[in-house]
Amino acid sequence: MKLRNLLVALAGVSFAAPAVAQMELKFGHVGAPGSLFAASAEEFAKRANTKLGGKATVVVFGSSQLGNDRQLLQKLKLGTVDFALPSTVMSSEADIFGVFEMPYLVKNRDHMKRIETELFWSKLEPAVEKKGLKVIAVWENGYRHITNNVRPIVKPDDLKGIKLRTPKGKWRVKMFQAYGANPSPMALSEVFTALKTGVMDGQENPLIQIYSQKFQEVQKYLSLTGHVYTPAYVTVGAKKWASLPPDVRKTLEDTAKETQGFVYQTAAAADTDLLGKLKAGGIKVNEADKAAFIAASGSIYEEFAKEVSGSKEVIDRAIALGK
Repeated sequence: MKLRNLLVALAGVSFAAPAVAQMELKFGHVGAPGSLFAASAEEFAKRANTKLGGKATVVVFGSSQLGNDRQLLQKLKLGTVDFALPSTVMSSEADIFGVFEMPYLVKNRDHMKRIETELFWSKLEPAVEKKGLKVIAVWENGYRHITNNVRPIVKPDDLKGIKLRTPKGKWRVKMFQAYGANPSPMALSEVFTALKTGVMDGQENPLIQIYSQKFQEVQKYLSLTGHVYTPAYVTVGAKKWASLPPDVRKTLEDTAKETQGFVYQTAAAADTDLLGKLKAGGIKVNEADKAAFIAASGSIYEEFAKEVSGSKEVIDRAIALGK
């Protein structure tokens, strides 16, 4: 074939550019399908992936597929997971996060927003950066209530002797010890079996976690204590995060903060909707005497203030923001 004819033939052929591997960002969490964690992470991924326009893709792995909370925090530091959604466990990384383990501290979500604006970013978040982590947004785990198979919990005395699963945060354990329970930290993925087999008598979680984990199938009583409000933190590994392109980091951080509105709206709706579903499932529901629990909580605040430097100032300001 003459050179001219060859060039004409080649002009009609389109050559594909070499494929560029898209950056996959793994988001691990412990929530089951239908949990607030699942809804929140999936909404974030949907919004972020639209805005990233192919520069990167957030892929969500729920149900502890990439590890439990402690394992996920370690993987963030190693850079093998890109996002996690820890809650109570964060107090094991930085003691000051135990502020959110103090009973009846957070009155409502508007109060939480004020705490976040005035205290979280200046007083709490820098503490985890020293541990190689970085929080880019504050979401929610929720208001926690107690389920068990022994008796309805109305006052702290009703908890005496009850084997109660807690998350891995020492201040939750101390709180329930003060109330008279026998608390034991345990990964969320192990709780259903522990309740079913009687290894644990009860546990405490937000309604949406109780429902999505199907604890109502292996528990007789749900007591509406609302003893702690737990935020959840969109957390990244500081080293891996710094290696991402600045425009990708900005899109992800802006989207994570923007998703908070969706999280709070979804959580508020679930608080109302799920109580009816849990009752319909056969679990017996009772109101707790919150005043009695508050009266029994003073020693926790005192011990925390003595043990954790700077915590009294944060607690006092947080309480003032709720008035």
